[in-house]
Formats: sequence, structure tokens, C-alpha cells
Amino acid sequence: MEKKKIESDINTICIKAKSFPAGVKDAHVELHKLLNNKMRSFFGISWMGKNNEIVYYAAAEELSAGEAKQYGCQTFTIKKGDYCGIMLKDWCKTPDLVSIAFKNLLNEPGLDPNGYCLEIYHGENDMECLVKLKD
Repeated sequence: MEKKKIESDINTICIKAKSFPAGVKDAHVELHKLLNNKMRSFFGISWMGKNNEIVYYAAAEELSAGEAKQYGCQTFTIKKGDYCGIMLKDWCKTPDLVSIAFKNLLNEPGLDPNGYCLEIYHGENDMECLVKLKD
């Protein structure tokens, strides 16, 4: 596991998955179609909901203020600060590695109690799995 610092807040455009994990791929496909795959960073953001269900959002970096509203989408701000993470190479070949990585990360000491799980996609093959640490 590695420490990573996100230097500034990242405003994102989000589409909520209808279910987890079954609806995750559809949410990402819908987001990519909506944004016409413009060059921007893509993310997955999730946390435990009130009824012990995982809430998941496919997200993309907002390139200009108000862009999410223009597309009729929700927003989420990825907070700057310290994170703990694991890089997964060729994760699509073994998708179970994502849940294993987050299970390990969620056992790290010093997690932000109001934090979330964050996926940062690097191309189509690699992904960083991160959890927010206390400030």
C-alpha cells in the first residue's frame, strides 16, 4: 500500500449506479456516452449507505464550472488530502482484485470516518484504489 496526496479538490460529474455491483459498468458506459469520451480523468466513488448498501457513482472530472448541470448530472467533490492506495495493473483480467484491494484498504488505521472509496482510472487497463485518510 502506498500513500498518495491529492493536491487540490476535484469537482466531478456523476451518474449513480442503479445497483452495486451489477449496475457499475452501465453507469460508466452512460457517463462516457454523455461526455463523448472527451479527454478528462474518470473515477469511481463509493461508500456504505444508510441501509448497509454500497452507493456507487461513475464520475468524470468537470472541465468547467456548471458542466454537470448542463448535462443534468449530479456532482461530487473529491477532497484534497492524504489517501492510502493500491495500484492495480490490468485489473479487467481479474476484476475480483478490486474488492480485495478495498477490503485491505478499509482495514488501514487513520481512515477518514466521512471518507469514501475512490477509483482513479489510468487508461483502460490500470486503476488506483484509494481511501481517504484523516486530515
